[in-house]
Amino acid sequence: MQLKDVAVLITGGGSGLGAATARAMAAKGAKVAVIDQNKDNAEKVAAEVKGIAINADVTSEEQIQVGIAKAEAAHGVARVLVNCAGIGGSMRIVSKDGSIYPLERFARIINVNLIGTFNVLRLFAGRLVPTPLDSEERGVIINTASVAAYEGQIGQIAYSASKGGVVGLTLPAARDLAQHKIRVNTIAPGLFLTPLLMGLSEEARKSLGAQVPHPARLGDASEYGALAVHIVENAMLNGETIRLDGAIRMAPR
Repeated sequence: MQLKDVAVLITGGGSGLGAATARAMAAKGAKVAVIDQNKDNAEKVAAEVKGIAINADVTSEEQIQVGIAKAEAAHGVARVLVNCAGIGGSMRIVSKDGSIYPLERFARIINVNLIGTFNVLRLFAGRLVPTPLDSEERGVIINTASVAAYEGQIGQIAYSASKGGVVGLTLPAARDLAQHKIRVNTIAPGLFLTPLLMGLSEEARKSLGAQVPHPARLGDASEYGALAVHIVENAMLNGETIRLDGAIRMAPR
């Protein structure tokens, strides 16, 4: 599918990987709707890409339905969804002081990263299915996992579980939606220079980057955006999770 004049929804589009994807797809001529819980960030990126900003929480059915309707009113039915919204968090199951991982904290990460991804995916697909085909396909969904889905580090149990769930739903979602000519793929980034890592010192960022075999640096968000564009444009990519990680395999800590 070519992106020119195609309506696109990007969750978590107000920063990091989502913002880079918004820029990459807008450069291809896409009409981008930036969905983010941070209203100011969404508006800033939307203005930059000449798109539309939508302030919504991916875990809310009502807010996402309203957001999809708003995007459709501006750009027409979206044919591409990129799920980048997510949260992190690190804590051991039992900390050194004996405190136990709070269940509500675990549930929150699962709710945003996994259930939120599925919530937007299902509502997007439900709206897209009745629309006519665009050439040989109807649309494309791209989710975001992490290398933590495979090599979760100490303290990443909730994050790894949530991203492992995203990897796990990719193939069955692609199979479910194949009859409707909608492709589903997932990108699993390694160490990328996102807002989460930008808070670290330059020395710490260089140390992390040195762990990557090649190229020995942190990934740039534009590299994620470039892969997202390629997935949309390559019709044979379906049901796949692609590691974008410079060959890193994460150590326990």
